[in-house]
Order: sequence, then C-alpha cells, then structure tokens
Amino acid sequence: MNARIGRLFWIAALGTLILVTMTAYWQIWAAPDLAAREDNARLVYRQLSVKRGLIYDAGGRTVLAANKRRVKNGITLYLRRYPFGPLFAQPVGYNTVGEGRTALELYYNDYLTSSNSDLATLFDKLGDKLQGQTVTGNDLVTSLSMPAQRAAARGLGALHGAVVALEPQTGRVLAMASSPGYNPNDVAGAIKRAAAPGSGSPLLNRATQGLYAPGSTFKVVTATAALESGRYTPDTIIDGKGTCITIQTVPLCNAGGESAGQVSLAEALTFSYNTVFAQIGEQVGKDRLYRTMQAYGFFQKPPADFPSDELSRSGMYSRGRFLSPSAPVDIARVAIGQERLLATPLQMATVAATIANGGMRMAPSLVDKAVSPSGKTVFESRPEQITRVMSSQTAADLTSMMRRVVEEGTGTAANVGNLSVAGKTGTAETGTAGLNNAWFIAFAPAERPRIAVAVVIERTPEFGGTIAAPIARDVIEAYLASGVAK
Repeated sequence: MNARIGRLFWIAALGTLILVTMTAYWQIWAAPDLAAREDNARLVYRQLSVKRGLIYDAGGRTVLAANKRRVKNGITLYLRRYPFGPLFAQPVGYNTVGEGRTALELYYNDYLTSSNSDLATLFDKLGDKLQGQTVTGNDLVTSLSMPAQRAAARGLGALHGAVVALEPQTGRVLAMASSPGYNPNDVAGAIKRAAAPGSGSPLLNRATQGLYAPGSTFKVVTATAALESGRYTPDTIIDGKGTCITIQTVPLCNAGGESAGQVSLAEALTFSYNTVFAQIGEQVGKDRLYRTMQAYGFFQKPPADFPSDELSRSGMYSRGRFLSPSAPVDIARVAIGQERLLATPLQMATVAATIANGGMRMAPSLVDKAVSPSGKTVFESRPEQITRVMSSQTAADLTSMMRRVVEEGTGTAANVGNLSVAGKTGTAETGTAGLNNAWFIAFAPAERPRIAVAVVIERTPEFGGTIAAPIARDVIEAYLASGVAK
C-alpha cells in the first residue's frame, strides 16, 4: 500500500512540475512573442491611422507619394498611393502593411509619421491628439527633378541598367532611375513577379546596389592619380606600344584593336587607349591609385540619406565577396576599370560630380527639407563636403581632357548643340562574348557645371559611346532646359 502511495506521490509531483514549467513558459518566455503578435497588429493599425506625410519632387511642385483614405470597422486608415507608378519607385520606395517599406519611405519614416523628436513636430502632434484629430506626418521635399527623372526613365526604356544624376556643388540627387522597375502601387504583385525566371530583378535598385565593372570610365580616376602624383601633365607623352602589351604574362589590348604609339595623356583619354593607362597604373602604383579611389568614395558605402542595406560599396570583389584593399591585384587592369573592380552608378556619378566641383567630393542627398503640417521647416539639408580629392588645377585639366572625349573622341554622341559637355565612355566585358556593360559619365556645362550624370546599360552588344552617351545627353538637356538649374 505504501508503495502505491509513493508512486502516486511521484506521479502527482511530476504532473505539478510539468504544469509549473508550462505555465512559466507561457507567462515568461512565450508571453513576449504573443504580446508582440498582438502589438504588431496594433502597431499596423496605429501606423495606418497616421496620415503619412507627403513626398514631393524638387521645389515641392509635384506629389510623388500621397495617401488614400479607407474606413474599416469604423476606423479611418490611410494607405499609400504613388501617382507616378514606377517612375520614382527606386528613390522614393514603398510603404505597405505586409511587405514593409524601402528607400526614402524607410529612411525618413520617423519624419513621415511625426515620430521624430523635433519640437515643431511634437507640438503639431500634441495639438492633433488634444483636438481628437488625425495625427499628420511631416512632408518631405526631395531634390528629384521631374524633367531629369522622366528623361532617364525614357532613355532606359526596356533596357536593363541605371541612371544617376547629381548636382556637383551640393551632392543633391537630381535623378535616380533603375530598369527594369516595378509599380509601388502593387508591391505584392511585384514581389511575386520578381520571383519568376527572367524577371530581371525589378526590385533591385541598380543605381545604388548594382555593381558593374566600370571599364574605361575608371580611367578618369587613374588620370587623377597620375596628375596628382606630379609625374604627369595632360601633355606628358607615353608610349602605347602598339595594339597589345603583356601584363603578368597575359596580353592586354586596346578595345577596338587600335594601335597606340607616342601619345599624350590627354590623347590617351580622348581615344581611351588601354595600353597607355595600364602602364600608367603600374607606374603610379597600387598605393597611390587606391588612395585616390578611397578619396573618391570607393571601398565604403556612400554617405547618403538612404537605407544602408540599399547601398553597395564599390571596390574589388571576388565571387560576390568584398576584398580588403590589402588583397593582391593586377593594378594595370584595375587602372583600366577591369580586373575584379566593380562600381555602382552612384559611385561613378560621384566621380564625375567631384571633377565638376573642382575636386571636392560632396555627400549625396535626396531630401532638401521636411515641413511640419503647420508649415514650419523641421529640417533643411545642407551641402556636406566629404574630402578634397584633387587640386582645382587637376580638376581643370581633367575637365579639358573630358571635353575632348565628347568633342572629338569616343563620346561624340553626347554632344548637346552649343553646350559644352565633359564626359568619358566605358565598355566593360561581361564574360559573355559580344555582350558588354556600356557606361558613360559626364557633366555640363563644362565651364560652369550644373549636372553630373552616370549611365550604365547591362549586357549589350553596343559600346558606351553609342548607347549610354545619348541617354546622358538627354538627361542633361532635359534638366538644363527645365529652368530648374540656376
């Protein structure tokens, strides 16, 4: 009898222990998850009950992100609406219930929902709550130019590629286009379609995340290092040594099979001789070339007002892995924009804008200001100087050299009537015979720059001077003709 009682005791004790353990689990460990689920539902409704701030183009002329009012179960909710569909999808991004948010909608979410700690916002928000009114977020006025953005999107059309345009003196982003794109009014559908084979990754912002071998556009970086070394001037004569030279036992040839003899540095850039710039790369050396690259912004994410995970670093990559600057490289091939060098369109637009700005690199920015519902300016963006990349004399020399590229060299398709354009073409191999990544970087007017542009077209049989340069030309022309640039 005592043995039975003992067994019952241990069974009861074990059951009590299990009950205590399960209770503790649900009340201590699982409770936060359950609460989080409930809070998530509440948070969604709380966020949707806020009348999100509007997003405008440059100057606050046109609404790029608006709201649509919905009433559900007696509760007024506000959902996002994008009047221009895919046109501004990549820089503006989207804000949804199920798929989250991206781009400016994410980066400036606190301002757009009046969650920032600015006093003007707090007073506006408090006033709304006390009066029982809907909380309204701050509006954003971006730097995005409608004419430039339209020209960029029109130029890309059905091509795969990207366009970035910057204001050289300030770093303001005037245009940011990526193709193929998506419609932010149907994010769920876009995500579903993006998973299909051959979709072309429409959700990828190629302007800030796409990485491409920059090809000969990078020669302006090599030329910067050469001029800053004091060993070269635009008139320095270099022996191109014919059509091909041997670097590390492998032939390195001029792209079109041209033969380069005794040419000046300016002529070498105008006609884009690989054999000349490969030798320059070896002569200036890895240390100086890498220091110049770093000053331009390579090896680091751009200091832009944009989500960090939507920005890629430009630099050396191997099988998708970013290489340390200390990794061994073929510096001659780096100097012509090949080897394992990859760059984003934003980075190469920064290169052009830095030269246009007399050698000073500026931080790129997409938002000019935030304005509270009562009309007060919550914050105003100010141009941020990052570093001086080169002397003003070197910038002037590069400008003259790049003007020759457009006037008589590989970039003549970028000519805009009587407007002086400074530019550089690039055509980088993709590993597939007959298909290149075609580039063009430029700024204009050359004597008083107001816009700098980078264009890349993926996997095309054409060259940078024939397919990318006309797109840059159209963006430049559209922006300068709009009367926005002063």
